[in-house]
Amino acid sequence: MTSARSTQGQGPLYRLYIGRLRRQIAPESVPRHVAMMIDGNRRWARQLGYATAAEGHRAGAAKMREFLEWCDSVGVSVVSLYLLSLDNLRRRPTQELDALIEIIAELADSLSHVRDWRVQHVGRSEGLPPELSHVLADVQERTLGNTGLHVNLAVGYGGRGEIVDAVRSIIQQHDERGGTLEELAASLTPEQIAEHLYTGGQPDPDLVIRTSGEQRLSDFLLWQSAHSEFYFVEALGPDLREVDFLRAIRDYAGRDRRYGG
Repeated sequence: MTSARSTQGQGPLYRLYIGRLRRQIAPESVPRHVAMMIDGNRRWARQLGYATAAEGHRAGAAKMREFLEWCDSVGVSVVSLYLLSLDNLRRRPTQELDALIEIIAELADSLSHVRDWRVQHVGRSEGLPPELSHVLADVQERTLGNTGLHVNLAVGYGGRGEIVDAVRSIIQQHDERGGTLEELAASLTPEQIAEHLYTGGQPDPDLVIRTSGEQRLSDFLLWQSAHSEFYFVEALGPDLREVDFLRAIRDYAGRDRRYGG
């Protein structure tokens, strides 16, 4: 695969095309919440001859910073980035995982200093290295009052685990109020479960984007994406271009959302 860095060039024709795409996107058609599954970082590193996957993850993290800027510029309100799954924590080689954790910590800290962005950790802190948990908690606390782009960092995340955690929270809360299981079973609603998810109070993702041509959810936002639109990009994560993003937004704007119909 040819690297996008060698083709986009940022020349005048490319910038003209970017401007044309932006004009085609009406503000009212922009999704409120975009979820991004960045994939292909390791393949990108292998194709360019890097000795380790860390260079791909580092390039992917830099691209996510760009991606967030693109989202902010078109008026997206919430962005969720899938950075480290529970499966990754269990299965990735230790050396690669150590490097990835350091890269995620650096990304989280840098994002907390951008404009008035709010950064939130979505996922389980249990099982994460203490230093990464500390960074995620710190940036979340530091940006809590910010009102700009809301950035969810899915780290130590699993969609099935999130639903389990939500149900456990509901049961615990109900028990603390002295309610019975029979009462809970009779009153439990999808809205109640949604309130107890890591993303409780946020709009569900309108658009889910995945890079590298892969077309699967990989345990990401299983509950929240029930009615989401999906857009798959062939480019590997670090090669994602602004033009790819704008095409995804334009494509989304042209769809007839039927919400299960």
